[in-house]
Amino acid sequence: MFGRLRTVHEGIPDFAMPPEQDVRRAADSMRLLADPTRIKILWALLQGETSVACLADLVGAAPTAVSQHLAKLRLAGLVEGRREGTYVYYTAESAHVRALLSEALGQAANRTR
Repeated sequence: MFGRLRTVHEGIPDFAMPPEQDVRRAADSMRLLADPTRIKILWALLQGETSVACLADLVGAAPTAVSQHLAKLRLAGLVEGRREGTYVYYTAESAHVRALLSEALGQAANRTR
């Protein structure tokens, strides 16, 4: 009676929605990055290896709070830690994360102008 609904996307060659699993992973990553302190931490780590104490000073948060953020970022595979004696030094070397943060920060700067 009603037939199949035709969408405008049917005429686009090679159009396909991303797999559901990829969409969920992307949404999880976006939720993880939707925190100002984590954005600051990642931005600092993209500049080079840093300790928790230095990160805490840079982002204006307590070292324990920074450690908790780092634990989540590490579980997500966005940062890595290297132990040297009693200290752990963290890095984030992802061109994808750098591009995502640069784009988001650029968009934010353009909205305020």
